[in-house]
Amino acid sequence: MDGYIWLIPSFPAVGFILNGLLGKRLPRHFVSFVGCLSVLASFIVSLAFLLELLKLPPEARILEGDVFEWIVSGEFSTAVGFRIDPLSIVMCLVVSGVGFLIHVYSVGYMHDDPGYPRYFTYLNLFVFMMLTLVTANNVLLMFVGWEGVGLCSYLLIGFWYEKDSASNAGKKAFIVNRIGDYGFLLGIFLLFVTLGLRGVWTLNFAEIERHRELLTAQAPLITLLFFIGATGKSAQIPLYVWLPDAMEGPTPVSALIHAATMVTAGVYMIARLHFLYDMAPQTMYVVALIGVLTAIFAASIGFAQYDIKRVLAYSTISQLGYMFTGVGVGAYAAGVFHLMTHAFFKALLFLGAGSVMHALAGELDMRKMGGLRRYLPTTYWTFFVACLAIAGIPGFSGFLSKDEILWRAFSSPHGGLFIYCVGLVTAGMTAFYMFRLLFNTFHGGERLDPHVRHHIHESPKVMTVPLVVLAVLSVVGGYVGVPHVLGGEARFERFLEPVFGSAETEARSTSLELSLMALSVVVALLGIYIAYRYYVAKPELARSFVERHERLFATVHNKYYVDELYGFLFVRRLLQLGAFLKRFIDEALIDGIVNGIGYFLRGIGGLIRFLQSGYVQAYAFSIVVGAIVVIGYLLIRVIP
Repeated sequence: MDGYIWLIPSFPAVGFILNGLLGKRLPRHFVSFVGCLSVLASFIVSLAFLLELLKLPPEARILEGDVFEWIVSGEFSTAVGFRIDPLSIVMCLVVSGVGFLIHVYSVGYMHDDPGYPRYFTYLNLFVFMMLTLVTANNVLLMFVGWEGVGLCSYLLIGFWYEKDSASNAGKKAFIVNRIGDYGFLLGIFLLFVTLGLRGVWTLNFAEIERHRELLTAQAPLITLLFFIGATGKSAQIPLYVWLPDAMEGPTPVSALIHAATMVTAGVYMIARLHFLYDMAPQTMYVVALIGVLTAIFAASIGFAQYDIKRVLAYSTISQLGYMFTGVGVGAYAAGVFHLMTHAFFKALLFLGAGSVMHALAGELDMRKMGGLRRYLPTTYWTFFVACLAIAGIPGFSGFLSKDEILWRAFSSPHGGLFIYCVGLVTAGMTAFYMFRLLFNTFHGGERLDPHVRHHIHESPKVMTVPLVVLAVLSVVGGYVGVPHVLGGEARFERFLEPVFGSAETEARSTSLELSLMALSVVVALLGIYIAYRYYVAKPELARSFVERHERLFATVHNKYYVDELYGFLFVRRLLQLGAFLKRFIDEALIDGIVNGIGYFLRGIGGLIRFLQSGYVQAYAFSIVVGAIVVIGYLLIRVIP
């Protein structure tokens, strides 16, 4: 069956080609049908491969096949080849499954948009590139998918390019990601050269793992360069600044970027190259530290945002920090587990926010909402489920995945008390700002614009059915990974053992683990209680807090002025450098040389044209001048 792996990314590619070439000539319902069906087909094929893997013994659950030879140069050759193993099949199911629900939701959300065919074309391309990234069997093909999702994010974030804010956000995402990608590319070059100098000319994952002992000395630098790429793609400090601005794109695009595709690419890349990171404990600690600092930093910004999509954006950055903390402490399975559960409830949160916007004519400010649960019951209850899941409340998927990361951060030799404590505090902060969002949007008194109040209505079925499906997944999705301490079999971790091995499983103290689990639940419940007290029971407390700490609130609301700092230190300096180069290098030097040659030749041409004009006077003048020159020369140089 390994000869058919290429079908998984191929179906969205077909949808992209059909809608790209014929979309403007086809009826809208056919455009959406092609777009949705192509992603559904990928999901069905992925499901078939999952069933095939489950039939095999664990050690044989790796399928790999090359489609055609791609690059041949001397001793080096690489193919367009694909690999299916437990890690890649989890990613395929998440990307295609959640991606399909987002496509279906988009049918209703984008139904009046004039760019409808273009939207589904880009969406199919996005899924195709992400599936290429996660099924590639070599670093080069992964990099093609990596760059592809970066391009698609630019196209979709700037989808409404008529708006300056959307156009600028798309460019910002593209440029910031290029900074990270430069690190990734340097890592690929260093990996290639290091292996090549030792006679191993390959970038195939299996071959790299087989010869990993050749990389012992260079592993810290290679992995650090790869991590720089991951900080850009997965929005970690210091390259996180593009993701909040990505809200300028259509809301389903935000759901796709934040839940199922682009931002998870960095986590996947580290998990895929785990054998290199295991050889670089210094880099692993850097990954865990950056992850946990990003988590608490982004969570604090979420406290002071009023735009519902921006709250969710900083929530994504924070949750990605959790995932990096997991893989950084060596808990690769836990990090991927949280990636999967996060895809369910984060997609649900964004699509729920889109449903609210759909009802309120695009309104995003939670201060102009309130009391919406009576108008949008399906949206409210599904959004409530997602908030419980992301807060880590028992019975919901986020509880199991988040607590597994916290426990590993506490118990792993790559972790430590500091990383655990910061992660624990972040869990309480997450619960607070998510329920702040829920209470401000759906509870309390109505603060609605009178012009939109009488238009409020629940979203159509094509939008609410994906919400319900994602809500169910946000509840049951975590039960595939119930740990031993709760009476489960840790099936998700066992399923991933052929990829990561079982070395990360260490002796556990049941009582200690249960105590830490209970502590995280208490912290989350405390965050929910504080949010309820400040925004439902006594909302005047929140107003008075903001008034008493106006400067602090303004600082956090303005994202600690990091964008302004980057603008001053880098953007302005680069623009000044660009203006200098334009003025003195481009215009004065290059244009001066080119134009100078042109002026000189034009002058010579004018002189020759004057001499060959056909007028007797001009010829006589030339003869006289020539005679004067000859006589003068003879008088000076020849006659003594």
